[in-house]
Amino acid sequence: MRGWWSALSAPRRRLMVGLGVLVLVGAVGIGVVLTRGGAIPTAAQDRPGPVLLVPGYGGNRDSLAGLAERVRAAGRSAVVVALPGDGTGDLRAQAAVLDDAVRAAVDDGAPSVDLVGYSAGGVVVRLWLAEHDTARAARRVVTLGSPLHGTALAGEGGLLVPGACPVACTQLTPGSTLLTEVDRRPIPDALPWLSIWTDDDTTVRPPDSARLTGAVNVALQQLCPGAVVAHSQLPTDPAVTGLVVRALTDAEPVDRTPTGCAR
Repeated sequence: MRGWWSALSAPRRRLMVGLGVLVLVGAVGIGVVLTRGGAIPTAAQDRPGPVLLVPGYGGNRDSLAGLAERVRAAGRSAVVVALPGDGTGDLRAQAAVLDDAVRAAVDDGAPSVDLVGYSAGGVVVRLWLAEHDTARAARRVVTLGSPLHGTALAGEGGLLVPGACPVACTQLTPGSTLLTEVDRRPIPDALPWLSIWTDDDTTVRPPDSARLTGAVNVALQQLCPGAVVAHSQLPTDPAVTGLVVRALTDAEPVDRTPTGCAR
């Protein structure tokens, strides 16, 4: 072997060493991809993990603090995801942050994750599911007043005050490129998804922009006739928080009997 190596010219020896390094680096890279890919579990309904709550436009984590406590009181681990910047930037960048949070949970041993998206946070959840491999760890999803097909308010904001509609606002305009693209991708058949909204919503217009094909779609007033709940009250309303906990716990996410609202 030594004689064979020494017989090579110096340039050829350098070439062989370089090729060897490239092969080693490539093998290590493939190993990393396989390790990260293999580390993401496929969620099973009988193996609940932590609940990740995604704030709405503006990224106000305090808006979900009470709901997170309600989830913890039901015996689940709950974390409110911190969105980048002020939560008005690119929704795809926000979905990437959610992806990091899911990956961190899995690296800590979580067998799955449940997602609760409030307002634009529900759009972030949907983007994550559509565009990230970690989505197979999703066990259940609940969205609250989410403009999954946009809100007229976003379009009006840009018209009334030029420059007053940041990136996320533009993306939430009905018919935007982002919403059109994600709308072409159906949600996974085996993923339980509960979408809740209130008919009193004046932020998401129309309120049933929260309706999603393949999900269990519920206007709060269908269960609680006469309820008056604004968009900002969705994460704290007792009936809504009860629905969230039930959806994360029971096989049937909604009790549509006359006593369902009281429960």
